[in-house]
Amino acid sequence: MFNHDANKQQTSQQSPVPSRPETPKKLKIDSPMFQPASPLKSTASLARDAPVFVPKTQQSSMVALAPEFKPGQDFIGGADSATSFAASSVPAPEFTQQMSQMSMDPSQVYSAPPDNMNPYANPSASMYYQPSMQPYQPLQYHLYAAQPPHRSDLLPYQRTIHGFFLSDNIREELQRKSAATLQTIGDLNLPRSVHVYHSLVPLDTKREKDTRVFGYPSWVYKAFSGTTGKTYALRRIEGFRLVKEQAIGLIEQWRRVTNASIVTVHEAFTTKAFGDNSIVFAYDFHPLSTTLYDTHFGPSPRYVAKYEGQAAVPEKVIWSYITQITSALRTIHAAGLAARCIDPTKILMTSKMRIRLNCLGIVDVLAYDTGGTLEEWQQDDLLQLGRLIVSIACGSPLAANDFPSAVDFISRHYSVELKDIIVYLISKPSPTKTISEIVTLIADHTIQDFNSALHFNDNIEAALARELENGRIARLLTKLGFINERPEYDHDPQWSETGDRYLIKLFRDYVFHQVDEQGNPVVDMAHVLSCLNKLDVGSDEKVMLVSRDEQSCLVLSYREIKSCIEVAFSQLSKKR
Repeated sequence: MFNHDANKQQTSQQSPVPSRPETPKKLKIDSPMFQPASPLKSTASLARDAPVFVPKTQQSSMVALAPEFKPGQDFIGGADSATSFAASSVPAPEFTQQMSQMSMDPSQVYSAPPDNMNPYANPSASMYYQPSMQPYQPLQYHLYAAQPPHRSDLLPYQRTIHGFFLSDNIREELQRKSAATLQTIGDLNLPRSVHVYHSLVPLDTKREKDTRVFGYPSWVYKAFSGTTGKTYALRRIEGFRLVKEQAIGLIEQWRRVTNASIVTVHEAFTTKAFGDNSIVFAYDFHPLSTTLYDTHFGPSPRYVAKYEGQAAVPEKVIWSYITQITSALRTIHAAGLAARCIDPTKILMTSKMRIRLNCLGIVDVLAYDTGGTLEEWQQDDLLQLGRLIVSIACGSPLAANDFPSAVDFISRHYSVELKDIIVYLISKPSPTKTISEIVTLIADHTIQDFNSALHFNDNIEAALARELENGRIARLLTKLGFINERPEYDHDPQWSETGDRYLIKLFRDYVFHQVDEQGNPVVDMAHVLSCLNKLDVGSDEKVMLVSRDEQSCLVLSYREIKSCIEVAFSQLSKKR
């Protein structure tokens, strides 16, 4: 603990909460349910031979055909959705061949490494965007010093060491996401590159080929772009042949849709790199994300009822989901589009209580020219949202099939307001049933969710303010590293040992090379941070610098030392 000047000012403002509009009163539980026909019912009959489509804005980098990758038979799980909306845990296969004994012949069937080296073979791991693991030493998160107990006896200008750094939870989460983004798995039976993307890593955790949502088997890969260098998630629709080039042009409309609750799509292209006719959609990559299905209906659900017959999911969580999805649908409908894919297996949870609609635009391309109007599709979005909320509230993906029983359960365990909004969403379509009306009905809960988001933003901003200290200190250490012990500058081997540079060297010894009475090194982070902070602000406080032979003793202020560093660094950085 050390003294450090810190002026803190806190302001708080409470937003007025408008009165909630009245929920329609004429709704009845036994109102007829709207059941639209599947938009992909007749899509397969339109598939014909067509040339490979590649976007004109980028140069294709096709490679030779590779054998078909079949996660269901060889390496990992396949589709990320459950068959018939009710996935079950599939035990991982027993792997008997070690990594060192695997054949590199691509024509042979790939045998995966043991479970401890292959996270995709672990049935308990329900990550959707799961990091690939390699047999190397992982980050030792437990070696960080734990947060000490809170102290109430600190003066206003005093801070602890942990006050300068991110909290352990935030730092570990960011480090895990960074590691998951960069990790790869080699020697897979996958193409070396697809279009402009390379280093593909499979992200699916289930082996069955699910065709319920899109009508075609789909796979998900993490890949790096060779043009931008960024990481993307590639959604591959297997066995689809593009009939009309105008269909893939719809992705251009989706690219302009921007919302915090949407996974942005960047492009779509057809390819034969997987050994068949496939269409691939490139989306933003969110590491360590899980699907809403795995969160609530997977092998290890996040919310579990304490007693049988009770509701497992808190109501505020459900309202948060409704608010975020409604925000996304409002943006989508305002752009003249429809989501058409509000399915728990296609909704990502990227962080705590943070969800995003995924796979948008795929149904529009696959079901191009299959009939239907925009108004019908937008009404179907509201119906799908209602069925999703019923499933989450009742804790079963099939709860919406028995709607009267589901409403009875919701009436007994949740508020009347939640029941009314669900009944309104699943009721028969009408001209007044729009996403704007839904936004009006949930106004109170939108304000509450917005207030929670502001509190979270304040916490993140406070954590970021701590890192400002680290950034200043890092710049100072960088300058000291450039100057101290420099072998030669401007043909002068003694440049770093003479003049002002000698004072900087003595200050470096004062900060980092002190010893106690027994000659043991003094490792005191508080002393280092205190000295560097005083140096950064140019304090007038005096400090005594002693030479290594103890024959010279200089008394200088931090302001004078800072001036010496600036002059020396300007000499190194000046242009010749």
